[in-house]
Amino acid sequence: MDFTISPEVADLKKRIEAFVEEYLLPAESDPGAYDDHENISLERLEALRAKAHEDGLWCLQLSPEFGGQGLGKVGMSVCYEAMNRSIFGPVVFNSAAPDDGNMMVLEELGTVAQKERWLRPIAEGKVRSAFAMTEPDPGSGSDPGMMQTTARPDGNDYIIEGHKWFITGAAEAGHLILIARTSDDLKRGHTAFLFHKDDPGWEITRRIGIMGPEEHGGHCELVFNGLRIPKENVLLAEGRGLKVAQTRLGPARLTHCMRWLGLSKRCVEIAKEYADRRMGFGVRLADRESIQIMLGDLAMQIEIGRLLVMKAAWEIDQGRYGQKEVSMAKIHVANLLHKAADTAIQINGARGYSKDTILEWIYRYARQARLVDGADEVHKMLLNRHLGNEGKAFHEWDVIS
Repeated sequence: MDFTISPEVADLKKRIEAFVEEYLLPAESDPGAYDDHENISLERLEALRAKAHEDGLWCLQLSPEFGGQGLGKVGMSVCYEAMNRSIFGPVVFNSAAPDDGNMMVLEELGTVAQKERWLRPIAEGKVRSAFAMTEPDPGSGSDPGMMQTTARPDGNDYIIEGHKWFITGAAEAGHLILIARTSDDLKRGHTAFLFHKDDPGWEITRRIGIMGPEEHGGHCELVFNGLRIPKENVLLAEGRGLKVAQTRLGPARLTHCMRWLGLSKRCVEIAKEYADRRMGFGVRLADRESIQIMLGDLAMQIEIGRLLVMKAAWEIDQGRYGQKEVSMAKIHVANLLHKAADTAIQINGARGYSKDTILEWIYRYARQARLVDGADEVHKMLLNRHLGNEGKAFHEWDVIS
């Protein structure tokens, strides 16, 4: 693969960096910019979103038809990393989970009518969305074969019964994608459905408290007790729910990594700035070998993460799933984010543990990275499966044809 980027992507990166510096970092420093869940307040968000839209930095991942720039995954890697220098970046540019993954899967798999009804309002920033798949025990988590939520045909509709939880953004979502079981077939027994928040037959029973700052709409528990969904709201086809999930979750895992690299770099930035000026026992922290080793290792680990992310992005841009490449990136970058925040806090001392920097926010947020979209251990098991199937070919280089 070629590690150079196009002039267009380089220009977008430069403009994103300038936007983050001028508008988003000052917002982070303003206590009045936050909501009760430690995210950017909706009022401040709308003003910044309008500015991002005006500056042509809106929804870069979508095609021009839906207001974007049509970036491939390699271009997205560059831009998403730049966006998430700020904790507010992704949501301001309409590139945050879960909307990001939902928009991409709707654009790829939706019918013309579905795109107009379900995708365009999200792309325009008029509604938020959610993806309802995970269930409480004994339902499905990493193993979709354990799914308990059912969709029963009834004339031209399906009747949904079941239970979901940790559904990100559900409390503020207008459009939702639901995965439910339509048969006992392990491969073709799941179906993806589209429904609106005002449809009767379902409810949010609670917003689940978490240790870190929350996405808008939180992480919610949902109960379905007779939700009626018309057949026209089936995404792709009956029995193709796992295909929908795979199409959505692979790139979504990777976009998490793109954003986490930006946060990891921000941690190093804060640590380095402090180490460069902080004196102790007549010596700058930056001149101490122990600090140099910490920062040098983080710089290397970030670059390894960037290479893994770029390789996975390139694989997807070639029309392949890049499943093992995404898993490797997900494992490495999730752990890197936690290490970067932890190391930066250590270098900053009590200042890092306080709310005088954004480090403690990132530290609490980072712990979820090793869980969301598949725990580390699940991805390592997947890599072992690829190794067993491919043998020596696991590490083969592509040959130019």
